Amino acid sequence: VQLQASGGGLVQPGGSLRLSCAASGGTFNGYNLGWFRQAPGSEREFVARMRWSSGFTTYADSVLGRFAVSRDHAKNIVYLQMDELKAEDTAVYYCAAGPRAVFSVVADNYSYWGQGTLVTVSS
Repeated sequence: VQLQASGGGLVQPGGSLRLSCAASGGTFNGYNLGWFRQAPGSEREFVARMRWSSGFTTYADSVLGRFAVSRDHAKNIVYLQMDELKAEDTAVYYCAAGPRAVFSVVADNYSYWGQGTLVTVSS
């Protein structure tokens, strides 16, 4: 399966963005989905994950209560709604798909990655 991420851009602090990640060449059935981000000079870090089969989600503490993952099961799209954005949320955001048997916060456990979309939070 291939992943196509979109929706990044420039937003002011306190604003919102919604990222999308669409599957092509296959479906998300049988996978878990993850969102990760990488700021300049930093390691790639976990943001959120979703079990595609059930919709169950978990979040990193840094985004809990501000970000929300949702899905369009019919269209094979997963979304990351980001509200109350802060400057420290600035990063390239990646979606990833990994095997259903592994529901992980570790990037290395995901097999397929989107190309990344840049989110810049600045006034």
